Amino acid sequence: MCGINGFNWKDEELIKKMNERIRHRGPDDEGYYVDDNVSLGNVRLSIIDLSKAGHQPMCNETEDIWIVYNGEIYNYMELRKELEEKGHIFKSNTDTEVIIHSYEEWGTECVEKFNGMWAFAIYDKRKNILFLSRDRFGIKPLYYYIDDDKFIFSSEIKAILLHNIARAPNDEIIFDFLCFDLIDHTEYTFFKNIMRIMPGNNAIFDIENKKLKIWRYYNLKEKIDKMTKEKKKFYIDKEKEKFKHMLFTAVKRRLIADVPVGSCLSGGLDSSSIVCIMRKIDKDGQIKAFSLVFPGHKIDESKYQKVIVEKCNTMWHSTTFTANDLLNDLEDLIWTQEEPFGTLSIYGQYRVMKLAKENGMKVLLDGQGSDEILAGYHHFFGDYYYELLKDGKWKTLLEEVISYYKLHGNLKPLLYMFLKILPKNIIKKLWSKRIKYLKKEFISLISKRRTKDIMWDVSTLNKSLYLAEIYYSLPRLLRFEDKNAMRWSIESRVPFCDHEVVEYVLCLPSNFKIKKGKTKIILREAMRDILPKEIINRHDKIAFATPDKYLLRTPQGIELAKKIIYSESFKKRRYWNHDVIKKMFQQHIYGKKNYEKILWKVIILELWLRRYIDECKK
Repeated sequence: MCGINGFNWKDEELIKKMNERIRHRGPDDEGYYVDDNVSLGNVRLSIIDLSKAGHQPMCNETEDIWIVYNGEIYNYMELRKELEEKGHIFKSNTDTEVIIHSYEEWGTECVEKFNGMWAFAIYDKRKNILFLSRDRFGIKPLYYYIDDDKFIFSSEIKAILLHNIARAPNDEIIFDFLCFDLIDHTEYTFFKNIMRIMPGNNAIFDIENKKLKIWRYYNLKEKIDKMTKEKKKFYIDKEKEKFKHMLFTAVKRRLIADVPVGSCLSGGLDSSSIVCIMRKIDKDGQIKAFSLVFPGHKIDESKYQKVIVEKCNTMWHSTTFTANDLLNDLEDLIWTQEEPFGTLSIYGQYRVMKLAKENGMKVLLDGQGSDEILAGYHHFFGDYYYELLKDGKWKTLLEEVISYYKLHGNLKPLLYMFLKILPKNIIKKLWSKRIKYLKKEFISLISKRRTKDIMWDVSTLNKSLYLAEIYYSLPRLLRFEDKNAMRWSIESRVPFCDHEVVEYVLCLPSNFKIKKGKTKIILREAMRDILPKEIINRHDKIAFATPDKYLLRTPQGIELAKKIIYSESFKKRRYWNHDVIKKMFQQHIYGKKNYEKILWKVIILELWLRRYIDECKK
């Protein structure tokens, strides 16, 4: 696990500065390669082959192919064996070297053989090109800047900003964020002219012609469609065993390391499954689990975490935070994330990763990605209801509504289903009330852009899950995960994002995910003999929740918000109506209404603008 940097000219000092800027991603080693055409840099977090043989940039035997790489290829040993049979000779035990020889053998199509997470750049001196690639779901980040002469890339935006380039906010992405709650959904970032290589994409930069070509090598929809056509009938008893085997394989792959591997533990179904599988795989080894707790709050999950800790005999470490902790760390969190975010739940994750660092960990497994493929969020019930309604399955729909109400005590998914039935013009009017805090001039200026909330056009649960995987929630969650983990030099691995698991689950029928008011049916069935009943029978959804609304009602939170909302810079922003925001703030702190989501969004955006945009103008 590392951080990578590079650009298309010779400057040894500048590549060293870029390395230093992202030192947190790789504190164990540093390297750079410079010639007349390129400058490549790497900072290394040593996970596999801790020796000097893993030093990067790394080259082949003839020194005409160089690589800087961030990630892990979990099937690298199988690929190495195949490559050795073809005559390739290895000098290290790293997966980095496997990528080099895979590129030599199969060209840019080598990435289709990889199971893992990656962002890398290969300098092919023979072809005078830079070949860049990002893993299928974008677990590892890769950003770039390009103009007529310069091509710059890095694992983090802050390293690119060391270059002499114009720094300005991307108002269209800010609009998507404020209007639709969309982030990390396109190749454009919050920085104008700084882009991201999208998940499942390759790119080639021609050094001589200074042209960049990007193409998609992985299409999840095509994979799902093909698998669905090949298999028409599904039986839960058979499929749960297949899923169980695949999940065990995915976890086992992610235990490959030359350092100890621990796990996040929220107490929910996903992380609990991972910890229990880890214990099944290694019956006697030490497992460290790291949790977020909130004693005395409804969102506290420590009683569930204790159940898993006792069952799996794990070493348990927990952390919490106060309003003062948040205020002290907020600027660093914004610096860490590089782009705005809409909820403080990621601060909880930040604290867990910090805790792991303090306890000597380098690698953690996490349950990220399960909710997107297994319908873990409760709004997915509305999609399932709509599917049943559209298909004329009235009896099943009624049974599902009744079951949900008995378990959860409300009919919120039914409301979501009705919203999907409403004419588009009514939905648009309802949505416009949610963005009344934005300036009309800003809305009229940007609203003609093509981006829209396409979830309202979804007609089946599986289509909704697919969009969550590639467009809505997972891209942002993976960004949060990577930045929070690497801030503390932690490698985070996500078994539920194994592409084989994702493809398989997304082609299963809807009632294998939602049934009788419950989510994640096939996971519950697969883990029934492994997880404690207290976890199997959980039906609430908390995850890494944080008490956001209460923080803005504490004296410290109110003071922070006042300093920002009443500031001159906040008043002058072209995005929001200051008077409306001020009124929302007053209603929130006095408990009349809950505007936590809007208030935190504008506060975080304002702090991001100050940190990343305004400061460079001083």
